[in-house]
Amino acid sequence: MSHHDPNQEHSPANPSGQPAKQPGVLAKFFNFDRYHTTIRIELLAGFTTFMTMAYILVVNPGILSDAIFLQASGDLFNELVIATALSAAIATLVMGLWANYPLALAPGMGLNAFFTYSVVLGLGIDWRIALSAILIEGLIFIALTLSNVRHLIVKAIPDCLKRATAAGIGLFIAYIALSGAGIIAADAVTKTKLGDLSQPSTLIAIAGILITSAFVARRLTGALLWGILATAVLAWILGVSPLPQGIIGVPELPVDLVGSAIAGLAKINQVNSWDFLAVVFVFLFVDLFDTVGTLTGVGMQAGYINEQGELPRANQALMADAVGTTVGAVLGTSTVTTYIESASGIAEGGRTGFTAVVVAVLFMGSIFFIPLLSGIPAFATTPALVIVGVLMAGNLRGIHWDDPAESIPSFLTILMMPLTYSIAEGLAIGLITYPLIKGFQGKGNEVAIAVWVLAGIFVLRFIVMAMNSGG
Repeated sequence: MSHHDPNQEHSPANPSGQPAKQPGVLAKFFNFDRYHTTIRIELLAGFTTFMTMAYILVVNPGILSDAIFLQASGDLFNELVIATALSAAIATLVMGLWANYPLALAPGMGLNAFFTYSVVLGLGIDWRIALSAILIEGLIFIALTLSNVRHLIVKAIPDCLKRATAAGIGLFIAYIALSGAGIIAADAVTKTKLGDLSQPSTLIAIAGILITSAFVARRLTGALLWGILATAVLAWILGVSPLPQGIIGVPELPVDLVGSAIAGLAKINQVNSWDFLAVVFVFLFVDLFDTVGTLTGVGMQAGYINEQGELPRANQALMADAVGTTVGAVLGTSTVTTYIESASGIAEGGRTGFTAVVVAVLFMGSIFFIPLLSGIPAFATTPALVIVGVLMAGNLRGIHWDDPAESIPSFLTILMMPLTYSIAEGLAIGLITYPLIKGFQGKGNEVAIAVWVLAGIFVLRFIVMAMNSGG
């Protein structure tokens, strides 16, 4: 085996020839010697990972604020920052302390957009009931992880639809961001058109996209976060947005958010059962494959994948997002998932769960900077969302575009998400067309029974929707 294989025990490097020092408590707990790392390397890796994903502290509350607010007191942005930071910290701690992987978690991009624009605003479901759906998803995830069913589900769904779902969500996120910044606008004739470029906020958002793109092109650590801050500073300097009231402050308890998911359970009977089940399923599906895909990709980069192509301690790693999602719902945020940005810390040498612990501590510390975060205008997050869309579109390269059974369902999935303004509808169309086209090819036996069942469920759902509309 290569000496980089973390599944093999090795002696620590000792080029000086001096007797090796006895490892400390941290080194023993996280097995630094086995992974050829040090506290200094792990600290640097943790800081790097945090910097690359800290944009979520601004972006997630910004997106959820469109759906989560109180009629009486209005904006809950500050509470959403706390919910975002604490759910990320708790899930990442589970990953670091139990699974011993340098992977960080936080409320997932795409899933927060689905929560806001498809579930709450699209279906008109109360945000408390929507949080209940996430709570139920988290509990189902815990059960599926303990029973090892997640692995079987992953094998059943075709890879092209997993990739198409990720790419479609990326396109959907970018579409929402461009619309929110006024770069594109609604039109009665052409549906959408280029927005009013004379608006200062729109021009600053465009400048922010270029600035952030430059940071990404130069491979600056934390490029998305710096892009958000640069765009906000530009808006403050030009007087387009008011300056923040402060930088550091003592956070208030999120009393309006905490427990809303539990309260929402009593209201589930107020919504259409089909819609609610579809919402829970989409949260399950997207989070399931997002986490598995990230674990596989990052695990491959770090050398964790063994000769059988398996990730050791996979169930412990999967449990981190299950616990994070459940706790996050109670705190008041959307589904928590593993972040691909964890790869940045691994690139800096992070190899153990101590990297994740560092990220968790930084997330907890971030709640003291709410005055600064709340002063960042919504359009300043547009550059980060566009770049996230670009990164998620990278999944397209893994689809076999010369095979109609892959290309047609994948294309329809990707296209219909932004056009129907719904991740659920795009995914449903993909899951219906995939087995059908496989059947047209005479390869219906290659489709997993689970996929045929899901296709049937979605067809039935569309029939019920059509009947209700006709009535």
